[in-house]
Amino acid sequence: MEVFKKAVPISEAVRRGEGRVTVRGWVYRKRVLKEKIFLVLRDSTGILQLVLPRDRFKNAEELNLESSLVATGTLVKEPRAPGGVELHVESIDWAYAGEPYPINEDAAVADSEYLLDVRHLWLRSRKMQAVLKIRHTVFGALHEYFRKNGFYEVQTPMFITAAVEGGATLFKVDYFGQPVYLTQSSQFYLEALIFSLEKVYVVAPSFRAEPSRTRRHLTEFWHAEMEIAWADIEDAARVGEEVISYVVEKVLQERQEELKLLGRRTEPLERTKPPFYRVSYDEAIEILQKKGVKIGWGDDIGADEERALTLEFDKPIVLYGFPEKLKAFYHRNNPKRPEVTLSFDVLLPEGYGEVIGGGERIYDAKELVDKIIRFGLNPEDYQWYIDLRRYGSVPHSGFGLGMDRLTMWITGADHVRDVVPFPRDVRRTRP
Repeated sequence: MEVFKKAVPISEAVRRGEGRVTVRGWVYRKRVLKEKIFLVLRDSTGILQLVLPRDRFKNAEELNLESSLVATGTLVKEPRAPGGVELHVESIDWAYAGEPYPINEDAAVADSEYLLDVRHLWLRSRKMQAVLKIRHTVFGALHEYFRKNGFYEVQTPMFITAAVEGGATLFKVDYFGQPVYLTQSSQFYLEALIFSLEKVYVVAPSFRAEPSRTRRHLTEFWHAEMEIAWADIEDAARVGEEVISYVVEKVLQERQEELKLLGRRTEPLERTKPPFYRVSYDEAIEILQKKGVKIGWGDDIGADEERALTLEFDKPIVLYGFPEKLKAFYHRNNPKRPEVTLSFDVLLPEGYGEVIGGGERIYDAKELVDKIIRFGLNPEDYQWYIDLRRYGSVPHSGFGLGMDRLTMWITGADHVRDVVPFPRDVRRTRP
């Protein structure tokens, strides 16, 4: 193992630009000429061209793509090489020759289904590596924002006994003979926790048994949710725009190289500064009708309508004031306009649409029971949730943020599955 430990990261070797070094990684490209073998080696930090005299390293011709090796040599400036530096190899200290690699990265890009079949291997591509690094920064920045702003991170159950977002989208599980479900949201548990910690958040998977095959839907997705005591709809919307802005700024600061590799235009990201545009549901319907969209008051603003709406704005919008029937039962109705809820969505620009859904929660027990019944649900299924309102309830608000959708927009991906290491949708549970 000593041979591995003396190696330096490729990015460090490129930074040095000269001297003798040992590097380790995987063969990303190979080209055999009459007198030389050129290998492009990759690791988690970058790529480096290796030059091997063919007469001394005849066995290197047998290295397939993704073979692993450790090599020692002298760094030489070479403007034509990736990063402007190449390594003239003096010794191959260790090598593991892989079988013929089943992915031709240039040709495979057009065959998305095949790439999903071999996702365990496609993760090695430079494109996926860039996406995963950006995803890492997205998650880290979100945690950083919440912790800097006085939120406590908490953990919540994955098994639930009642629907948060609707019974039709629940995955049923046999729990020692008792029917339970995979969680759709941690919201109810966060609401319980605010009476202890006041400002809480969680980042965890959620599951929706939706047969949707759109570019924005997965059956398993990563969900960042937060709840605040003593807060109204505007407090929640402010946190939503702040956390998105904070995350985007971190990515722009730390991941320019990865954004460039993905070909992502950064101008839309650079405009993501609070405050976001505020658009009421009423105004949205009017805008869409003027654009020729067949929609009326009370109709849902779906993915197509969101796309048409967001193309009218150059940064995210806070869409608020949805009719009661379009939002879940726990949203508080507007006392000044009871047919409308104190709810909001944050829609991302460039047609990407909803990334946050939130609002004020009902904090009065009787009001909550009445609305549960009005929605055709059984209050018995929500007793502990109702119980929260019986002992010192306070106004509170919160939201859920789709981490995969946010990463999708930041990277400019065409489909949400392109930014998840191992995506799960209605047709795919492997690898």
